[in-house]
Amino acid sequence: MFANFEFTKETLDICLKELDKEFRRRNGIKTHADIILIGGASVLINYGFRDKTTDADAIIRASSVMKEAIFCVADNFNLPNDWFNQDFKKTDSYSEKLFKIASRYRTFSNVLHVWTVAAEYLIAMKLLSGKLYKYDLSDIIGILWEHEKKTRR
Repeated sequence: MFANFEFTKETLDICLKELDKEFRRRNGIKTHADIILIGGASVLINYGFRDKTTDADAIIRASSVMKEAIFCVADNFNLPNDWFNQDFKKTDSYSEKLFKIASRYRTFSNVLHVWTVAAEYLIAMKLLSGKLYKYDLSDIIGILWEHEKKTRR
């Protein structure tokens, strides 16, 4: 389905909905899962200046079957296995405290709760990561620009 592995907000939502479905199929409806989207995925869903991302960096709190569900979605949509990853946890920008400051993005089937982080945390995380990736500087500028526009209204 997504041959070039670039997600828009719409296609990311489609994959999250499918992830919820696969997680529920394996785990039932009584066990909830929480995911915080960060990085490019968080920028994508919160701001209008970025229209795509190549993966979804996330913090995942779920039973072990979530990993199987992630791989199943990758297979179903012809995505790389690391389309949904936690690689950023190896950087200085990771903190368990993110669960305390995250805000709700969407809930799927009252099982999969997807969260995101506010602008100031996204900027701090991008600066703290120790590696400025291809879009990090433009994301920081875009976030600041959109907040400047909001405050001038």
